[in-house]
Amino acid sequence: MTASQETEETGHARFTYRLRVSSTALAKLLGEWDRCRWIWNECTARSKKAHTENEECGPARLDKMLTETRTMNAWLRDGSSVPQQQLIRDFGKSRAKALKDIKARLPMRQRAGMPKFKKKSHADPTLNYTRRGFRIKDGRLHVAGGISLRVVWSRALPTDPSSVRIYRDSLGHWYASFVVCTEVQPLPETGAVIGIDWGVREIATTTSDAHDLPHQEHGRKAAAGLAHYQRMMARRKPAKGKPGSRGYRAAKKLTAKLHKKVARQRQDTGRKWAKSVVRHHDALAVEDFRPKFLAKSTMARKAADAAITATKSVLIAMARKHGRVVHLVHPAHTTMDCAQCGARTKHALPLSERTYTCTACGAVSPRDKNSAHVMLVRAGLNPAGADRGRPDSPLGRQAA
Repeated sequence: MTASQETEETGHARFTYRLRVSSTALAKLLGEWDRCRWIWNECTARSKKAHTENEECGPARLDKMLTETRTMNAWLRDGSSVPQQQLIRDFGKSRAKALKDIKARLPMRQRAGMPKFKKKSHADPTLNYTRRGFRIKDGRLHVAGGISLRVVWSRALPTDPSSVRIYRDSLGHWYASFVVCTEVQPLPETGAVIGIDWGVREIATTTSDAHDLPHQEHGRKAAAGLAHYQRMMARRKPAKGKPGSRGYRAAKKLTAKLHKKVARQRQDTGRKWAKSVVRHHDALAVEDFRPKFLAKSTMARKAADAAITATKSVLIAMARKHGRVVHLVHPAHTTMDCAQCGARTKHALPLSERTYTCTACGAVSPRDKNSAHVMLVRAGLNPAGADRGRPDSPLGRQAA
């Protein structure tokens, strides 16, 4: 099975590999997860109490709680302290982000929610280990607590990893995700630049016709099979408080398997397209589009199937990996500006109007193509050549 690579931040990347877990290792992993889940729920309870009583509940207080609890509880001491400490770090980050959004008075739909309790039947195991909590020996992954795991090494790690995340997905498969330091892998210069505009009819419209990304509609193609499996689940749904039957669990697994297939299809399409764009262009002017508002529109289903945010993230990560220049362009008024003269229409174009006509210079072009060229102008890139000079339009001077 091929390892997946995901850029986490500048200079770091994640390499994910499939794990073959024995029955002994599985029992130990689930035991570690039970302890970590208990600690998470304890942190959540104390955080809620502190928030109600207007008290401080920072990382230092939670660390002290962990030390005291491990001292008094032999069951917790039987597990490794490394994943438990990392869990508290993750809890602190989630809580701090939620409090920051509340303080900034963001709308409810834009806030990060406060940490919630993790139920055993709903939360999939996730264990994080720092460098002192794991080692790789003779091709096997050994983590704290005497757990030995067989890794499917489909690709060699470029450097020694600094941390590892062991998790189980919705299908019951186990994975190890290593964080490693990476170096930029430069590609040959091409002298070409490209502007990218995101949309729903086409996921990406670019200034190069050869690099447009049409909507593959992976979710729509799988909708019939998904509805069939969901009806199977509905017929076999157990009574409240009772465990599901074997048939219900089988239908649930088939549903999760189809969801995973669609997600991997979207990921594969986005990666192949991003690699092609980065290979053939030195600089990218990308619309910094955040399609949250589409979730409440009539295009919500099609927009979700397009996976615009995931495709954009893959493109930016791929460009950074290969040393390409990325310009994130603010999306405001990109459909109202003319890429030729920089004039702006008085009124926003309705979505049904797919052709842009400039009232100042008379230029006529497809709406999305014009927006893609506007990205180049605002980024200060010259669409006509590779000298990257700033255009002489008023819009270009404003962007500079």
